[in-house]
Amino acid sequence: ELHLKFEELYNDLNLKVDEIAERILTLGGTPLHTYSDYYKLSKIQESSHLNSSQVCLANILESFEILLIQEREILQIASDANDEGSNALMSDYIRQLEKMVWMYRAYNS
Repeated sequence: ELHLKFEELYNDLNLKVDEIAERILTLGGTPLHTYSDYYKLSKIQESSHLNSSQVCLANILESFEILLIQEREILQIASDANDEGSNALMSDYIRQLEKMVWMYRAYNS
């Protein structure tokens, strides 16, 4: 059951990376495009040797909290810049992530 949920997270993440890259291009920027670039800038550290569903869930919840902080910062920056497109994107991401935090916490308890 959790394996399917983790796969959903992976697939959702791939879609969001693509959406963010498209938004950066729309704004005239150049998005990063290699995993090594992402790894260097990530505030979420890679995990290894995870052998317990409880540890995996705790790790995911910790990562979600980091993402929520970053998404809220981006939301504020977009709002200050009157960038409604980025603002809408982050608002959607925040709403989805808050729901996932709630669901994963309920599953983890």
